[in-house]
Amino acid sequence: MAAARKHKRVAAAQPGFLHFKSDLEDISSDLKRRKRVNKNKKKNWNKYSDINDVEEFLDDVRLQERVTGGLISEKTDDSLFFVDTGAKEKDTKPQTTVKKGKHSKPLRIDLILQPDSHIPAPKDVLAFQQPNAKKQRRMAEKSAKLASMGVLPRREKLLKLRRAAAAAGVPVKERPVANNNPERGFYDLWSASSPETADPYYLEQTKKKLVKRPSKLNEKPSVLPAVEVIAPGGSYNPDFFSHQELLREAHEVEVKKLKAEEKLVRQLAVKEDTATEESTFKEQVEGLIEEQEMEPEHEQPDMAAEDSVTGPTATQEKKTERQRKREKAERIKELQRKAERQFIDRRQQLFQLRSIHASLKERELMTKRRQAQRKALQEAQKSMPRRLGRLKFQAPDLDVQLSNELASSLRGLKPEGSILKDRFKSLQKRNLIEPRERAKFKRKHKLKYTEKRAFREMK
Repeated sequence: MAAARKHKRVAAAQPGFLHFKSDLEDISSDLKRRKRVNKNKKKNWNKYSDINDVEEFLDDVRLQERVTGGLISEKTDDSLFFVDTGAKEKDTKPQTTVKKGKHSKPLRIDLILQPDSHIPAPKDVLAFQQPNAKKQRRMAEKSAKLASMGVLPRREKLLKLRRAAAAAGVPVKERPVANNNPERGFYDLWSASSPETADPYYLEQTKKKLVKRPSKLNEKPSVLPAVEVIAPGGSYNPDFFSHQELLREAHEVEVKKLKAEEKLVRQLAVKEDTATEESTFKEQVEGLIEEQEMEPEHEQPDMAAEDSVTGPTATQEKKTERQRKREKAERIKELQRKAERQFIDRRQQLFQLRSIHASLKERELMTKRRQAQRKALQEAQKSMPRRLGRLKFQAPDLDVQLSNELASSLRGLKPEGSILKDRFKSLQKRNLIEPRERAKFKRKHKLKYTEKRAFREMK
């Protein structure tokens, strides 16, 4: 801005500069004699500085720019003057028809309202701004990058699938009409007759069409049956071998419980060092042996320490140039030797293709074996109870009768177990409810004992 003002001021100082106002022609003659003031002090700058001439000059420059679009002194002669060659002869014939496409002159009121300034309007920055321009540009760059990689957006994928379905002749599922759509048909909910059309939206709103059940809800949490059939050895008149097999299973369960209890006892046991005869003898003899006999043993390490006094550490001498060159050559030779060894090893691998192929086959077999084991484990876990709560599932005890407890007839059979407990454990085992324990009753307030009059009289 300052440079433009300086340029205009220099242009106005030229002898050919034309002032737009006539009263500015004799400005130099009207200047008064200025008072001599010391302007080195800042307080006299605005007080004794006359800037009227500068302001009048700048007003004249702004007026020329506003009216003519620039300084008159910089305009060409063709834009300021024209040659008058006389009035043109006009046709005296009356004009009866109006030429097609000829516009009439604007009205005076329209000319007044038009701007008279030749200075262009300032650029409106807000007109070029867009909301979320940075975000849209980033999204456009991302979509272009994905398109170059061959990844289509979701909308184009769905459109492609619809076109493929239409080409294959698959019927397209129609969307239900919106509830606020005026073209929707009217249904009388209180009428006895059924509606004419089976609209899915109408059926869903009137609860005549059930909501589609998720497929995950159809999966059972466990593959175990609701009622498990007891082993053949649990019958009232079992076979000898089947009964012995059931006894063996119950025995294994009891052995596992016993081992777990013994392990817990071993882990919680306190290790106490019991006194022996040798330890008691050492405690009794301690302090009775003379100290003189022990002195030679203590003097020997002191003498050895005096003999092993080391002198000052030798400082490392600086290596010569010859030694450094030799070490550098050795390092280069070592690197070359390693590179040659790697090259030889790679060449030797060509002769090991058969063994490498065999090792790859063995690895593939091992991978398949592990996959089969993993699948078998997953299938086995489907029939096992999961951890649903704080407690773990504990299998109930087997109802087993010993050989001498077997009844000879169904009439002499004694009932065992509980149906309610069996059903409760079955629900826990099938992952329908979490394992629970019986709530312990805890009294909130203490009991208060009082003596009644009748009890007092009995004393």
